[in-house]
Amino acid sequence: MYIRRFPETRLKARQCGISLIELVMFIVIVSVGVVGILAVMNVTTRHGADPLIRKQVVAVAESLLEEVALHPFTYCDPNDANVLNATTSANCTGGAGGPNDQSAQFAVGETRYSSSTPFDNVSDYSGFSMPAGIKPINDPVTPVSGLENYTAAVRVTQAGGAGTEFPTLPAAAVLRIDVAVTRGAEIARLSGYRFRYAPNSTP
Repeated sequence: MYIRRFPETRLKARQCGISLIELVMFIVIVSVGVVGILAVMNVTTRHGADPLIRKQVVAVAESLLEEVALHPFTYCDPNDANVLNATTSANCTGGAGGPNDQSAQFAVGETRYSSSTPFDNVSDYSGFSMPAGIKPINDPVTPVSGLENYTAAVRVTQAGGAGTEFPTLPAAAVLRIDVAVTRGAEIARLSGYRFRYAPNSTP
């Protein structure tokens, strides 16, 4: 019987390629890697908009806080006849605690959106809210485009007197402005203070 023998080098040359088992293992490993990468990309994409929403929420809160703080903080409502010469809230028409006393923190017949009777003092914003979209100052109905799902609320409280942030000042001499803006689960809370440094100054 004749057996043809091949040199060792020729045997090695004939053993090329991959087996079926190796191919299956390669496919499984690559598939697992691709699934992992796609999962990471999915999480990144899903949360990629969060910073934008956060920035918008903070920007709206800052804008509203600035709007409130830029208003006058006088003894009397700017429409009161005694606003320029009152020395205390008692000098306002109606006296201390009356409808023209701005330390009482309420607006009588005034709104943010009115051109004839608008908010004209910091305390007028106490309890103000925008529950269905952020609206421009001249339109109480139509929200700003892109801000329809945002809400805002303002609270104004006295921040002077014992047990407060400014215990050496009279209770009505300092107002704390708290603004909260929300969009879904995202919320921004900002606070600021307004001092009565010009009690007879109106715009």
